[in-house]
Formats: sequence, C-alpha cells, structure tokens
Amino acid sequence: MSARGLIGCDVPLAERYDLALVDLDGVAYRGHHPIDGAAEGLAGARAAGMRLVFVTNNASREPEAVAEQLTGLDIPTRPDEVMTAAQAAAELLATRVPAGEPVLVVGGAGLHTAVAAKGYRIVGSADDEPVAVVQGYAADVGWTQLAEAAYAVQRGAWHVASNLDLSLPTARGFAPGNGALVGAVRAATGVEPSSAGKPSPTMYRLAVDRAGASRPLVVGDRLDTDLAGARAGDMPGLHVLTGVSTARDAVLAVPGERPHYLAADLRALLTPHPEPAVDAGWWVCRGAAARVVDAVLEVDGLPDDPVDLVRAACAAAWDAADRGAGPDPASVPELLR
Repeated sequence: MSARGLIGCDVPLAERYDLALVDLDGVAYRGHHPIDGAAEGLAGARAAGMRLVFVTNNASREPEAVAEQLTGLDIPTRPDEVMTAAQAAAELLATRVPAGEPVLVVGGAGLHTAVAAKGYRIVGSADDEPVAVVQGYAADVGWTQLAEAAYAVQRGAWHVASNLDLSLPTARGFAPGNGALVGAVRAATGVEPSSAGKPSPTMYRLAVDRAGASRPLVVGDRLDTDLAGARAGDMPGLHVLTGVSTARDAVLAVPGERPHYLAADLRALLTPHPEPAVDAGWWVCRGAAARVVDAVLEVDGLPDDPVDLVRAACAAAWDAADRGAGPDPASVPELLR
C-alpha cells in the first residue's frame, strides 16, 4: 500500500485515538440541522474515553455560541472544546505584530473577540493606519468592509485570512465562503494573504496542545481543507461523506488531500476500519473490489457496507495514480448516492 493510502484499525477509532479534532459544518451539523449519526457517534466516542475538540474554519461566531448550538443538537459541548479560525488568526497575527498595534478587523463577533483578547487595538478604517487586516466570514460583510480592507492592504498592511474556504455549506446549499470574500480583496490588491485556517495545520496543533493529547484524529468532510490539514500536520484523517467532498472526490484525491480513513458518518468512530489489500490484481476490501486497467477504474462486488466499495476504489485509484497509470476521471462514477 502507498504510504499516502488508506490504513486499517482493528479496534474502534475511539479506542485507538485519544482526541478527535472534529469539523462542524458538514460533519456535526448542516446549517441549523443535525447530521444523522453525529450525536450518537460523538456520545459513543466520549463514552469510550475519546476527548473532542471542534475545530472550525468559521470565524464569525464565538466559542460559546458554537458550544450552545452543539449542545442544542444533543452534542453537549463546553466552550473550551471549540477551536475557531478566529482564534487561530489571532495567534498567527501575534507571530509578527506586537500587542497594542492597530488592526482592521473584517468579520463577525468571534473574530473581534479573538483579536481583542490578544491585546490589539481594533479599528474600522484604512485611514486609521492599521498594520494588519484580519478577515473572517460574517454574513453581513459587504462592499464597504471589503473596500476598507483593500485600501489598507494597498498601503502595506499585512492581510491575514481566518481561512480560504471558497464555499460554505448551508441548509439551502453552498454559499460563498470566506475564501470568496478574501478573493475580492486579493483581486483588488494583487496581494496574496496569509491564512490561519485549514488546510494550515495551525488550528489542529493549537487544539492538540490545549487538550494535552498524544494520539489525535482529524475528522472532516472537505478534502481540500480538513484532510489536507491532517496531511500537512502529519495526523491521521477520517473523511466522513456527509458534507462537501463526495466519495468520487475521495477516489480522485491528490496525495496531499487523501484521507487515512473513510466512513459514511460519525458513527464510524465506534467501529474498526478495514484496510484494502491487493489480491490477484484487484484491490479488495471485504466484499468489494476495484482495479484500474488502461486508466479505467473497474469496481465489483456487493458489500454489506457500501463504503467498502469506496475504500477499494480509493486504494486502486491512488495506487494507479502514484504509478502514473490513471485513472481517467471520466471512468470514476459516483459510488454512493
């Protein structure tokens, strides 16, 4: 198996790892609605001794508000079990900017609180000569705030983004995320921002240090942020198929975004995970099999767990890709519907 491939776990994940770094949107909930299996899986993980920290690229809300929402969805959570991109952005800011300096904040209450807590003087205009612009998502961010950010960056202010997610999952579909709003400032200034959120592993490392954990597991729904951050931080990652990235996306994942584990939802924390293996030219995972022939992905079998077909397909596709042998994306179907 490629070192960049799926791995197996012969005991439930909640027994192997002492901390789960759990994404929120698309993993624990979608908008204001819970995701099936989330409360059950997380409660079972806690009962098995696994600690939880919810790590989100959303910088608009404060940890107390996030904890309150989770608790209302039958996922009891304390504020100190929430790590936001706002907190990570403030930590990144502190690596270059001394406390007391003026900082232009574009974003919600969570970002304002995190920046103020690090001792910065928050300003609202480029004319206040901020030394940095910190930008995070908020639903009410508009042209006026983006223009002030652009003016400040043009004048030399350091542009720090809480995250670069282009889209945000909501109950109605995918809306523009912070990365789309940051893109407007980037387009106006030509300056590439620094990012504190995933896929940078900064938040993961802060959360691990806070919890004092030694065996963390990253859990997310997006390959380009959650799982890329896991790879960047050299941490195992579980991709749950409840949010943005689909099973087909996983099969076609580039090496730096590949998960270590795959599952339908958070109940997967309570089960062992099989590791695909080669057998007579096929990658086999229990009752499922896959191979790549002439750059075409072929799948076979009717497994009891449909995710086994995805696991086998990922193993076959990643092995072929690493050898420069495909697969052709056109040959990869949507394996789960």
